[in-house]
Amino acid sequence: MVAARLATSAIPIVFVAIADPVAQGFVQSLARPGGNITGFGAEEPSMGANWVQLLNELAPRLGSITVMFNPDSAPFARMFLPAMEVVRASSAFELVISPVRSKNEIDRAIAATSGQQSGGLIALPDSFLNSRHEMIVALTAKHHVPAIYSVSEVTRSGGLIAHGIERADLFRRSAVYLDRVLKGEKAADLPVQQPNKFELVLNLKTAKALGLDVPNTLLISANAVIE
Repeated sequence: MVAARLATSAIPIVFVAIADPVAQGFVQSLARPGGNITGFGAEEPSMGANWVQLLNELAPRLGSITVMFNPDSAPFARMFLPAMEVVRASSAFELVISPVRSKNEIDRAIAATSGQQSGGLIALPDSFLNSRHEMIVALTAKHHVPAIYSVSEVTRSGGLIAHGIERADLFRRSAVYLDRVLKGEKAADLPVQQPNKFELVLNLKTAKALGLDVPNTLLISANAVIE
């Protein structure tokens, strides 16, 4: 997105799944983006609280939660931290912020999490982490660390639990904006749209391997359960 914005200020751009596009400077506001850029936003800062609460509900004896992300590929990541801190303030666990920029650093972060008393992991929305999710799932299994992800596909690779936006829906909706732009409407006049579909997916096999009892409330609210 940064490269596209630098390349042109005239050709219309429709982005998909960009976190907090106002804070990142891509648009002036959600209602009136201005310029030549509009599109579909992704995660909201409040999602940080949801991840912490869900992980605590699934693994209620956590003494610490490591928050992992790559600052280079997810410059927006810290926007989730205030909501996480609100939840942490009313609980007994410690919040550990763990920036990672390589496979070795991912390995060390997860190993360190397992070394803490009853440590859990939140893998934030991040293209760097998403492209290495099989490695992360394998490491969390090896170190016996309960982890929550933002992309449901990770649970199909053995991840414990995922909660996030339904990304496929954003791409489907973006086709409408592309059509309107190609028919002559200005990107500046098309408000930035926010996600309106979310999903929660659980992997019961992984929960059993970690010795976790999945509460009925989670089973009922899940969009999909992998057995």
